[in-house]
Amino acid sequence: MKLNQLRYLVSVIQNNLNITAAASKLHTSQPGVSKQIKLLEDELGFPLFERDGRQLIAVTPAGLQVVERALRILEESQNIRLLSTDLNGNAAGSLVLGTTHTQARFILPPIVSNFIRKYPDVDLHLRQGSTDQLADLASRDQTDLIIATGNHDLFPGFVLLPLFDWYRCVVVPKNHPLTREKSLTLKAISRYPVITYNFSYSGRSSLPAMFESASLKLKTVLTATDADVIKTYVRLGLGVGIMASIGFEAVNDRDLALLPCQHLFTPHRSWVGFKRGRLLRGYMFEFLKLLAPHLTRRRVEAAIRARNQAEIDDLFSDIVIPLL
Repeated sequence: MKLNQLRYLVSVIQNNLNITAAASKLHTSQPGVSKQIKLLEDELGFPLFERDGRQLIAVTPAGLQVVERALRILEESQNIRLLSTDLNGNAAGSLVLGTTHTQARFILPPIVSNFIRKYPDVDLHLRQGSTDQLADLASRDQTDLIIATGNHDLFPGFVLLPLFDWYRCVVVPKNHPLTREKSLTLKAISRYPVITYNFSYSGRSSLPAMFESASLKLKTVLTATDADVIKTYVRLGLGVGIMASIGFEAVNDRDLALLPCQHLFTPHRSWVGFKRGRLLRGYMFEFLKLLAPHLTRRRVEAAIRARNQAEIDDLFSDIVIPLL
């Protein structure tokens, strides 16, 4: 059994059982991949795939067990290579961040700038998307760190560390009738069409549920993935914007009114996460510290040793998480 055979097996799975696509990703030939998988099956003594002629149509139950172990072996193999690089004092490498548009636009710029100045030999890549899209990237192991909000269930097997809390806010043009409300209410908001973030496809959004619990209907006229788009359509007078408070900029958004509404919405917690078992390079620990001062290397390493998310949360119970 060879590492390359396991690598080929995993690549075929990740490419929807398409051997040609897997071979292309691996920069090798389709016959070469087929041959190595067949040799692996011969050595194991059982088939890894169900076939229809030459076409792979499903992974066998035994194959699923092999793939699960192959993933761990390949990850540890990569960890050993990275450990060698770190111990030899080589700070070069790459860091792939999966994050939401709001985090990338309003939170990360100064952090990324500081990091790049300190680690010029590290290639940093931002992959932006909704939380559902980030979960898909995470499931295919295409990121090093994920920065998102809520939806812990979408990231099984991840170590999730708290960053900061934020509130939803209501944004309207300066002359909007809601600016004359003495105390903003959900009933007052429900009179107008709403522009807000895309709702999750994999779980119920708390915003419609909040209005429903008050026997009110949320009239959503448009949804978007980032705050700048929401504000653009609010400026056009298409509706009331409900978005993350961190997306409102006092200087750039002087033509809009930010309405006090912390009494209406519960806070949300943003977090940074990485796959359990992944070796963090030295510069990754530094990036985490830049993200949040309470993410010291000692605390992060303790979180890595924790058995579950509840234990991780306990490690940060004495920390006052910033409210942005």
